[in-house]
This record gives sequence, structure tokens and C-alpha cells, in this order.
Amino acid sequence: MMRRLGLLALLAIAALGAGAGQSALGGSSQSGTLVSGTTDSITNIDPAGNYDFGSFSLGVNIFEHLYDAKNSAKIVPSLATGCAPQESTRTWRCNLRRGVQFHDGSDFDSAAEMVRKIESDVGPVDILVNSAGIVRDNMLKKMSLSDWLAVISTNLNSAFIVTKQVIDGMTERGWGRIVNLSSVNGQRGQFGQTNYSAAKAGLHGFAKALAQEVVRKGVTVNSVSPGYVETDMVKSIRKDVLEKIVAGIPMGRLAHPEEIAALIAFLASEEAGYITGANIAINGGMYMA
Repeated sequence: MMRRLGLLALLAIAALGAGAGQSALGGSSQSGTLVSGTTDSITNIDPAGNYDFGSFSLGVNIFEHLYDAKNSAKIVPSLATGCAPQESTRTWRCNLRRGVQFHDGSDFDSAAEMVRKIESDVGPVDILVNSAGIVRDNMLKKMSLSDWLAVISTNLNSAFIVTKQVIDGMTERGWGRIVNLSSVNGQRGQFGQTNYSAAKAGLHGFAKALAQEVVRKGVTVNSVSPGYVETDMVKSIRKDVLEKIVAGIPMGRLAHPEEIAALIAFLASEEAGYITGANIAINGGMYMA
């Protein structure tokens, strides 16, 4: 059984601009969960601020698994309902659309304000999933400083900034789960991705170091390193290129988002309390360390 997992989810949305991460906030009671994601988590935002969640979004799948594990239906009144009249308020997608706000996950003051609001409206944050990420691929000799900084800011700095806001509360309460979404390319490197590979490798280094600092406080810190995942973004890759990618995966297919989400949900559970400082590969055999 998952301990003190609130209905709250936060999708730290990596903006398409200069590496700014944003976050969409939904609310509930008891305690909170922060789940970071990328721009494919929210699609079709219109001028009025209405939006849809991508059906293959990894961030949304992570939230769905955490919500199902908690199996709670209590909802705090929303700032804006966001739910269709016929949609049950017991459904996780309806809950996720409640009370949406945006914050810059790569800005310290904005992240602090975000967490203060979560703690005020929902309760303490006991689970954090750092998975905000963008790509700005190029060979190093052609890579601009802005592309380097954008990826490092969104993919690595945001993990420090958001974790910094919640770690003291976790240690004081004697329980917490932090999971960083790294990448197979953080383990093996990837041509044209010096920025992305460095940031993703840095996430695991961050996890190993922090795990040692909080291991006696009931807080675990781990990383998950997926290979290519069947998100809308990956599926939009040109067909011939995608076929070459899949051909290079020993298992012969892309990962399903729910497979990644299920692993993260386990690491966030009470049953995973003896796992910390680990980096778990989930890549269909692409890289075996």
C-alpha cells in the first residue's frame, strides 16, 4: 500500500522557449505528489486556456498509476473545474484538470511559490517525480550556448530546484520518495546529444549523492532510465527514421508509457523502501550495464 500519497499531481511542463519549465497543478487532500513531465503532457491549449492531455503522455501515465495506487476519490474544490458535466469527479483525468496554474520549474522563486501553494491547499509533498525534459540536439561543434543551457536548465537544474523545496519536509516527517527520470542516453551517451546526455547522467549522480544524505531519514532517491518510449512525440518521428530506431532495440518495439509509469509507481511505494541510490534501466535491452 502506498503511504500518504495525495491526489495532487504537478506536471512540470518544459517550455519550448529558453529552457523554462512550467507546471500544471491539480489538487486534493492529505498530502501531495509532484510529477514532472514534458510538453506532450498537455496539447491543444486554446486562447481561453482550455486544454487536452496527450493520450500517450508519459507524465500523465505516471500520474494515472500513482493515482490508481492510492485509490482515493476525495477532491479539494478547484479554482476552475475543468471537468465536463458528464465526467465523474472520481476520475483521475478530471482531477488532473482541476485548478490549473503554471509555474517556471527552472526558477527557484517560482518553484518555491508553487510548493507553498500545494502545501497550503493540499498538504505536504511526500512523493516527487522529476521528469521534465527537452531536447536541443546538435553536434557539439555546432551546438549553441543557448541550446546547451536550455537543456541543462530544464532537464537538470529543475530537479535541484524543485527537490530543494520538498526535501526538508520529507526528512522532518520521516518519509519520502524521489524518482528522477533519466535516460538510456545518460548511461551510454548519444551522438549529437552532449547536452541531453550530460543532463540525464547528472540526474543519476544527483540521486546517488542525495540518497546518501537522506538514507537515515526514511527518504529514498532513485533514477529510472528508459529507452525510446511510445509517446506522441516519438511517434511523430519520420516513419523511416522510427523504423531504424525500433530495429536497433533488441526487444523489437518501443516501450509503452504505462510500463515506465508502473516502475515509477513501485519506486514511490512503501514496498520499495529498501531501494535507494539505484538507477533502473528499462530500455528493451538497448543497453545493459
